[in-house]
Amino acid sequence: MKWAVIVFPGSNCDHDCYYVLKDVLGQDVCYKWHKDTSLSGIDCVVLPGGFSYGDYLRCGAIARFSPIMNEVIRFANNGGIVIGICNGFQILLESGLLPGAMLRNESLRFICKDVYLSIENRETMFTKGVKGAKTERVLKMPIAHAEGNYFADKETLSNLQKNNQIVFRYCKPEMDDKGINSFTYTDNPNGSIDNIAGICNKKGNVLGMMPHPERAVEQILGGIDGRLIFESVIRQ
Repeated sequence: MKWAVIVFPGSNCDHDCYYVLKDVLGQDVCYKWHKDTSLSGIDCVVLPGGFSYGDYLRCGAIARFSPIMNEVIRFANNGGIVIGICNGFQILLESGLLPGAMLRNESLRFICKDVYLSIENRETMFTKGVKGAKTERVLKMPIAHAEGNYFADKETLSNLQKNNQIVFRYCKPEMDDKGINSFTYTDNPNGSIDNIAGICNKKGNVLGMMPHPERAVEQILGGIDGRLIFESVIRQ
């Protein structure tokens, strides 16, 4: 596959994504500057985390108008694969490629820690390849954000649930004795509605998630659960 990592002024996880794709997974990957206007030959686009344009106005609000985003929107609408991580998720919301909005964390503080994720939809190209005893329960990876409190109105939330667009939820580290993931307020780090940590569009080719899979790809960094998401896309 040919991957493109979009670089905005203020991106700070672009090198992490590039490293994972090229050096860990052996993929063909390039950077695309926010002023570029072509995604010719690209199979998958990654919008990385960071603070695009200093998070002025709202997170992702200015980046949404970068020249490259017109091409990302066209690319996604034509079925191209797009992954937005943290700030990238915020940009996808601002651009209208995903529904809903991000609010400040309920604590009004920046949060950086490991969280646990339940895979709510295992039929997406981002999760279908995730296998194994541990990952059948939960995934573990870090978050690092101040505005990760996902919000959607009742109608939007109902549509997300009905269309199986909720891909990840914050959850407890283990399933209960009946093999069911439990979602409680204490497992939700930012106040996101319905414990939502990641969603996809109706077509299933655009994923937005607040946790950072690119920071969980090697055991020396604490785990490889994030790597499984990239590998699932490669194998699809």
